Amino acid sequence: MASSGGISDQLFVSVKLESPRLAELDLDPHLFGSHPVAGSWDPCKALPLERAAAALWDLSCVVPSQHEPLDFKFVLKQKNDSSQCIVEEGPNRSLGCQSNEVEMRSAVFKLDEGNDVLECKIQVETEMLSPFDLAASWRAHQEYLQPSTVRGAHDVTINTGLEGRAKNGFASGLELDLEKYVVPTPNMDSGVVYAANLTENPRSLLQTGSSSNNDTTKDILYNSTKGDSSPNHYAKTMKGTTEGHEPSLEEHRAMFVDRGVGSPNFGRPTKETFSVSNFKLDSEAKQDMPAAEGAVAAAAVADQMYGPKEDRKLAIVLVGLPARGKTFTAAKLTRYLRWLGHETKHFNVGKYRRLKHGTNQTADFFRGDNREGVEARNEVAALAMEDMLSWMQEGGQVGIFDATNSTRIRRNMLMKMAEGKCKIIFLETICNDKDVLERNIRLKVQQSPDYAEQTDFEAGVQDFKERLAYYEKVYEPVEEGSYIKMVDMVSGKGGQLQINDISGYLPGRIVFFLVNCHLTPRPILLTRHGESMDNVGGRIGGDSSLSEAGQLYSRKLASFVEKRLKSERTASIWTSTLQRTILTAHPIIGFPKIQWRALDEINAGVCDGMTYDEIKKSKPEEYESRKKDKLRYRYPRGESYLDVIQRLEPVIIELERQRAPVVVIAHQAVLRALYAYFADKPLEEVPNIEIPLHTIIEIQMGVAGVQEKRYKLMDAVHHTMGL
Repeated sequence: MASSGGISDQLFVSVKLESPRLAELDLDPHLFGSHPVAGSWDPCKALPLERAAAALWDLSCVVPSQHEPLDFKFVLKQKNDSSQCIVEEGPNRSLGCQSNEVEMRSAVFKLDEGNDVLECKIQVETEMLSPFDLAASWRAHQEYLQPSTVRGAHDVTINTGLEGRAKNGFASGLELDLEKYVVPTPNMDSGVVYAANLTENPRSLLQTGSSSNNDTTKDILYNSTKGDSSPNHYAKTMKGTTEGHEPSLEEHRAMFVDRGVGSPNFGRPTKETFSVSNFKLDSEAKQDMPAAEGAVAAAAVADQMYGPKEDRKLAIVLVGLPARGKTFTAAKLTRYLRWLGHETKHFNVGKYRRLKHGTNQTADFFRGDNREGVEARNEVAALAMEDMLSWMQEGGQVGIFDATNSTRIRRNMLMKMAEGKCKIIFLETICNDKDVLERNIRLKVQQSPDYAEQTDFEAGVQDFKERLAYYEKVYEPVEEGSYIKMVDMVSGKGGQLQINDISGYLPGRIVFFLVNCHLTPRPILLTRHGESMDNVGGRIGGDSSLSEAGQLYSRKLASFVEKRLKSERTASIWTSTLQRTILTAHPIIGFPKIQWRALDEINAGVCDGMTYDEIKKSKPEEYESRKKDKLRYRYPRGESYLDVIQRLEPVIIELERQRAPVVVIAHQAVLRALYAYFADKPLEEVPNIEIPLHTIIEIQMGVAGVQEKRYKLMDAVHHTMGL
């Protein structure tokens, strides 16, 4: 049995009972059985289940991991007469010591001697937790008993009464064919694009005098794409029924959860570990996360981040054998740093090689004893490095140098070229999982321009494996300088991050990002809340409820989520703490709902609740200032878009860390910032990104990069202006 520090883990047991008739019959469900689940077989001492929703009761407890099988049953009691008990029919239920299991089974009660039978749906779920997880949960509970005084809301909350998985009852509002609602995606390509093709173009070879990621050299570099870009298909699972109702805010009981970027639900430790050698974080690194004090603190940190950058230039030099995820890791890191406002570019040496020597090179070109091949590859590596250093002299801050760089001779050459010009950190990716390697090899042959003209796919795979074998013969792991090693972190089965001689704010952020990254494919669904009453009135900010159209969208969204994620038990629903997102999420059942203060709409300060016409008339200077620079404009006593981006960083880290689907129900300005991250949009474009009402943006994250699909469930009744 797993343990933590020599202490046995504990088995967390969650029991849920669902029946719409219990309340009508004035009956309360209880549980009794053998020790220690319920303490006694005496019905008078049975443990009551707590009512979590209109037709749902639950009970949670913890038992030692090493225990004998426990027997239990359900019993119903009259509210005013506990002496009368109705015990469920059938044999005793048994609870073993297995972890992470779910049992779905009905309980049948005979209400009288006639034929009146009551059937209740039962879900018993078990999960193994360490003592530290349980302690963290208890601390969270204690915090909830003493609420924060900051704006009267916590940073992150999670509902303690999770509804049992069931069909939401709104299927009639949405046809089974989800593809009917697909609309064109105006901002992203839906096809798979090889990540290396999106890197910096080799200006030293093209002799253009400038560099851009968006010019027409993709045709020159054989930018061909292959593969199936369709989203994952999900297996069919069981459904039930439940009743819905319009909730009051008091009904949304929630538990406070620490703001840290670990899992909001029971802070489980990640499998990734730190092997630290001479790891240093200076005073800057300690200020990387804003205090949870609202817009003022976020704005202060944003001022620091988007003010003068560090004087020292930084080069992240990738190291690793082919098919180890270097290019995809580099692409993710580039996107993250750009989103935070750091001038970053991705330089792929393979792109230089293909332009100078063509794409028809066989495996022999990569032999370590092929002198001409070695010289040719070193030449294009030097050209890419010169381009990167020139770009840094022109104002660039972080360069991502993407190549195998598998020998000390090559790495020494790069360090000599960078001496006195930039700081080098080697980022080595190591993967020993044969299944992952085979998948990556086939994906590489399928997508890489090196094999665009290869008609025999298996012949291409064989050629690539020969190339890989040549690299393996001369490969020398990094042991020199500052480095970060990612060991088996792409497999999704844990891993290790080793770091050496790392210091400074930006390197610290990079380490923090990488330790939370993985390549497990999963969808992230982004949507605005349903139309609110303030949307109808054209008012910004506020905390209004939903209009009739918004309520209709909430039901359609529930039906959509049920169908799209029907087999994803571990999926979760994230909302802000404002009621229009909470109400939009309410009809969605069967998934945990987590509230983030970081997802609250941009703080409009003194303009909160006003229309743009009112702002233009009463505050013309503010109106004009915002019009000139919407990205940096900060509402008086409020926030700017840059402030919003800064407070969303923990959300991005958590989205990267998640291995299961996530549905984010938030607000226009917030979703613009989140979408800009996934779509790798320049910061200047963030305030003008189109995020329409009643539309779902599905982002597919995985080894093939980022893809997008949009579903429009209904038209917006009123045109809404963006913050």
